[in-house]
Amino acid sequence: MSRRIFLQGVLAATLAPAAPVFAAPSCPLLHFTVRKLAGDERVDLCDMVAGKVVLVVNTASYCGYTPQFKGLEQLYAEYKDQGFVVLGFPSNDFGDQDPKPENQIQDFCALTYDVTFPMFEKMHVRANNASPLFKTLAQAADGDYPTWNFHKYLIGRDGKLIGSFDSPVTPEALSPKIAAALKLG
Repeated sequence: MSRRIFLQGVLAATLAPAAPVFAAPSCPLLHFTVRKLAGDERVDLCDMVAGKVVLVVNTASYCGYTPQFKGLEQLYAEYKDQGFVVLGFPSNDFGDQDPKPENQIQDFCALTYDVTFPMFEKMHVRANNASPLFKTLAQAADGDYPTWNFHKYLIGRDGKLIGSFDSPVTPEALSPKIAAALKLG
């Protein structure tokens, strides 16, 4: 009798549906799929940046801060082999400073500033019309949405926001924070 009860228990446990396991997202701020700039390929940001320190930047080709592309590329070149990546998202939300089609933006970035860090589709970043990605970043930064081009969000290897930086903060000024974040990982 006890063997029969035991076998019934084993059979019931085997056939019972497994309880779903819900893990906290390892990538809470970048759980989005986005399109590469001027292309059709879609990229899962979490897969792309897993375990990396990330700097997300809204960019523009015709802005007083556009020369920051040079500093962003320098940061990327200096730290990419240590697990750092810059993600650029053009936006035309401020002063009509990136009105061109994406293929022209891509050419401008490559030819003028030798940009090699990943660039993605144009996005809205302003609080009243922000894309889901920029809403998520701003919410993590206590409502700090970009108020102009070249706003930066620094994210640690753990996927958590380290800081939100307004346009005047240069990429070079972020180098010590990036270096520190890379050492933590």
